[in-house]
Amino acid sequence: MALTETHQGGPPPEGATPPTGVAALGLPGRILAAVALALVAGLACVHLGVVFLHVAPANTLSKRHAQAVDDWIYPEFEQNWKLFAPNPLQQNIAVQVRAEIRTGDGDARTVDWTDLSAEDGRAIDGNPAPSHTQQNELRRAWDFYVSSHDDENRATGPRGRLAEEYLRRIVVMRLGRTYEAEVERIQIRSRTLQVAPPVWSGEKAESEPRYRVLPWWNVSADDVPGGDL
Repeated sequence: MALTETHQGGPPPEGATPPTGVAALGLPGRILAAVALALVAGLACVHLGVVFLHVAPANTLSKRHAQAVDDWIYPEFEQNWKLFAPNPLQQNIAVQVRAEIRTGDGDARTVDWTDLSAEDGRAIDGNPAPSHTQQNELRRAWDFYVSSHDDENRATGPRGRLAEEYLRRIVVMRLGRTYEAEVERIQIRSRTLQVAPPVWSGEKAESEPRYRVLPWWNVSADDVPGGDL
């Protein structure tokens, strides 16, 4: 009677295909991979569920957990419907900033307006796979600020302070990449230009840009990546 040899350890039999991927790991490695996969899947499900509650019509569940939903969504994951009919966005909005900086030798000066939106546009132009940050970070931060403040730049709700802090941190981070100096104050403005309607529509649009200028904001250590001024 022929005996069949089994291999429970060591190298596989000659001619056998060696295992790959997770199967090539030992038992502890497989357990760790399974736990990591479960955590990622669980986090993805939680995120999708919270986003659904945020965009869905008000209901018992979204009202009961409104604070938790807002804490998760704002400011990074806010959603809006400005791309779609019946009222798509019909403006080109550029976010610009100027700053008071102090150089290493102690001199203070005010730098002229920098068009941060134009910088993002140049980074995206010709890039087949631009990052989400280049496309949306600054734009959504400005939208968040405008939606939570009135025309006099006064907060209209509890998220006004968060919107201001979020916008200020992003702008200060961008300035830190441009100037090797201490940023003491910043001033932000938007430049809005109406998109020209098609000639057959008969509509008219303003040809001159409109500006919304925010007050000067002092920069603190909390606004700087790493907390250092």
